[in-house]
Amino acid sequence: MKNKVLIIRLSSFGDIVQCMSVLDSLTGESFDAEVHWLVRSDLLDVPGLSKKVSKVWAFDRKDGLLGLIKLGLRLRGQGFTHIYDAHSSMRSRILCSLLRPLCLGPKLARRSKERFKRFLLFSLGINKFPKPFKGMLSYHRPIEKWGIGPRESFSDSWSFSGGKEFEGIALAPSAAWEMKRWPLEHWKNLIRELPEQKFVVLGGPGDSFCKELEEVDSSRVKNLAGKLSLAESCELVSKAPLLVSADTGLIHVADLLGKKGISLMGPTAFGFATNKNIKTLELDLECRPCTKDGRGNCSQEVYQKCMVELTPEFVARAVREQLEI
Repeated sequence: MKNKVLIIRLSSFGDIVQCMSVLDSLTGESFDAEVHWLVRSDLLDVPGLSKKVSKVWAFDRKDGLLGLIKLGLRLRGQGFTHIYDAHSSMRSRILCSLLRPLCLGPKLARRSKERFKRFLLFSLGINKFPKPFKGMLSYHRPIEKWGIGPRESFSDSWSFSGGKEFEGIALAPSAAWEMKRWPLEHWKNLIRELPEQKFVVLGGPGDSFCKELEEVDSSRVKNLAGKLSLAESCELVSKAPLLVSADTGLIHVADLLGKKGISLMGPTAFGFATNKNIKTLELDLECRPCTKDGRGNCSQEVYQKCMVELTPEFVARAVREQLEI
């Protein structure tokens, strides 16, 4: 009987992208599975970008517990042989209990949140995680119990609808939490440091500050923040010669698709890229990492020192190296 796997990873964008690194192993010759994915409804388009996902199921938070139970009962009739709980949340555990009553039925793999290690790191400053912590590796390890061999690098090919063409280096200056953002003035100065380059700015509807980057030189900078869907932003990253980004989901898109990128890593612990096509820029500070996702307070006299001291000149040199110019 052919293997049939359900991956449960509901959010967030960056975690979903990193989790998609397992698809090659699950659909390869040795395991040869049909893969379904359960995701939050507002991120429905993301897993389906991969040709290796046969079907995407959506959960809407507005449906509440009753909706979750109904969805679980529907999924139980799909005949899954394996379930990968890559979220390990209350919702995903409820679903797993419905899909595996009395722990019988499909084989289960679960990615641990390693809460004790997180407590040691963020409360006591004791880091027991791998350095650097590469998310794609952490998503792959749980499925190795199914006889899938370990991997050190990952790739995927995504299918896009074929949108407009935009010329220039892609910039992703936003992030969900301010502390992991590279300063806005640094982004402006990076554009000034590279007068020969054109740029495309990516972001969400709430990232109104991105218009200031276009104002640096509107002949070279196109602001598309809030004008593209997630899928369209991913497509642009796939076509751009280079992406410059902080710890955001888009840097993981470039990482997985084998596109060149520069990752500006500051206070966060878990956003490191895996493949060699991404160059990570960071400072060796004892206080790093200090946060899971950018929330919290900076302990340094210079606020956000780990990002502020990644200078535009330093990043511009890295851009030229990546572009080989």
